[in-house]
Amino acid sequence: MRFAYYQRLSPAEQRLYRQSDAVTEVPLRAPTTLRPRVDAVREALGSGDLKALQDATVALGEALTRKLGVPGVAVEVLETRPSDDAGELHGLYSWAPGQRPRIQVWRRTARRGRVVAFRTYLRTFLHELCHHLDFLWLELSASFHTEGFFQRESSLFRQLVPPVPKAESP
Repeated sequence: MRFAYYQRLSPAEQRLYRQSDAVTEVPLRAPTTLRPRVDAVREALGSGDLKALQDATVALGEALTRKLGVPGVAVEVLETRPSDDAGELHGLYSWAPGQRPRIQVWRRTARRGRVVAFRTYLRTFLHELCHHLDFLWLELSASFHTEGFFQRESSLFRQLVPPVPKAESP
């Protein structure tokens, strides 16, 4: 399935879109070795300590890019999400010429100022990391939100966060 904006893309962009859409997983070797870093992010988010969350998120990003053999990305954890009439910005990936690629993630909602849920925070970080991987791992010249893109994000999440056991019925 292609998203509606596909028709507005140039033929070259449509080719990139299809390339992105065709890749549905980001395989990690021994993903369980990264779980202590994921746990550190969870604990730091719950502690309310912005510096601890920054450090834990940076460490997870470094470990993931190293494991995937791509150059690192600067990570910045910010306080409250920016918002406007269209909604809140959860995360942002940017890469300006001559600068190091950067991921920004926010830990508090704009409306109520609450700390976001761990799964939401981690998925946002992984979403922005997938943009980085589109350029440096898949070697695409653009990063589109394709079905494959969202599947890659989910594949990373599933490898990093063990499934919650279902409650047993009596």
